[in-house]
Amino acid sequence: MAGRGHPRDGTGKWCQMGLNERQMTTEDGSVEAAAPRPARILEVNRLVHTFGDFTALNDVSLSANSREFVTLLGPSGSGKSTLLRILAGLELPTRVDALILDGHDVADVPANRRNVATVFQHYGLFPHLNVLENVEYGLRVRKVAKAERRQRALRMLEQVQLADFAHRNIAKLSGGQKQRVALARSLVLEPVILLLDEPLGALDEKLRIDMQVELLQLQRSLGMTFIYVTHSQEEALTMSDRILLMNQGRIVQEGTPEDMFDRPASRFAASFMGMENMFEAVVAEVGPETITVTADGVTFSGIWAAKGAPAAGDRVCCAFRSEKVRIAGDGAPEPGLNRIEGSLESRIYKGKYLDITYRTAIGPLRMREWDAHAVTDEAVRIEWRASQTILFPANEQ
Repeated sequence: MAGRGHPRDGTGKWCQMGLNERQMTTEDGSVEAAAPRPARILEVNRLVHTFGDFTALNDVSLSANSREFVTLLGPSGSGKSTLLRILAGLELPTRVDALILDGHDVADVPANRRNVATVFQHYGLFPHLNVLENVEYGLRVRKVAKAERRQRALRMLEQVQLADFAHRNIAKLSGGQKQRVALARSLVLEPVILLLDEPLGALDEKLRIDMQVELLQLQRSLGMTFIYVTHSQEEALTMSDRILLMNQGRIVQEGTPEDMFDRPASRFAASFMGMENMFEAVVAEVGPETITVTADGVTFSGIWAAKGAPAAGDRVCCAFRSEKVRIAGDGAPEPGLNRIEGSLESRIYKGKYLDITYRTAIGPLRMREWDAHAVTDEAVRIEWRASQTILFPANEQ
């Protein structure tokens, strides 16, 4: 697909030729080769944004590479959507050292001159236009010739599996179909980056799960950089190459989905990424691979996940997932296992599994059990692996 981006200077316009190639059409109509698109498409350094006395974004820095799927994850009010609006040019930052897009500083460049496109949760489709006309709209605003914009719009509708719906009235589409039209309308402009602000939030659960897979496949097939905003841990883990976890206007941790799921580095990160079991302890010994801690007279071991290193006597927080807990067998525990006595407090039926809570000397601990017959009312010993126990400073939120 070939399409025009916004003007770079007074002599010509960039045209996207492929995933990492560009050319420039000059005023006399000749075509000049341009440098390949940089591997790093976006870089933001020390961005601050305020609304009156409220600081919505506080010293935020981030980057995105070509073809990368980056997710901004966090609770409501953490600054995700504000950051996305600034990247889109819909808000100008209060202060930023640099906001580099495709090799150019665009901190003061308005939205209509940035080669990005945004998809919102509420699709913003024009009800008086049919599907094809909605997809063509941005190209028409850019004054692309009718034949070319029709060809590009139809090609994009094929990409999102809506070619047969080209002349359908918007009102007669399902929620998932409307979301695909909104995607096609943005993607047909061939932006350097596609920004997506909780685009699946209005869909039912099954359709949302299906759309996660479709979005990821679309991003891979187009070879485009996506920056995706969500508060859903599941969406972030399913689609992302890299996750930026936000809280109170800051990026508090970033990494691959595996890093974020298995090695949260703070109490907030552990809680938000779904680690149900957490308790405080005191460091007894720092070993080369694991750290030994004590809590209410019971000894445990775990893996350090935060920056720096703890020392004996430090208070730490220990966290692990309920699905990693199991009923202990008879005899002494194997090396690398944590174990504690527990009595049944509650069981909650969740369909595929039971959530079981046990009372223990260090407080309630939760276990996820797929075999309902394995749960009894008797006192039990429960255990989990030290390698699945994550430790971080107790005072780090």
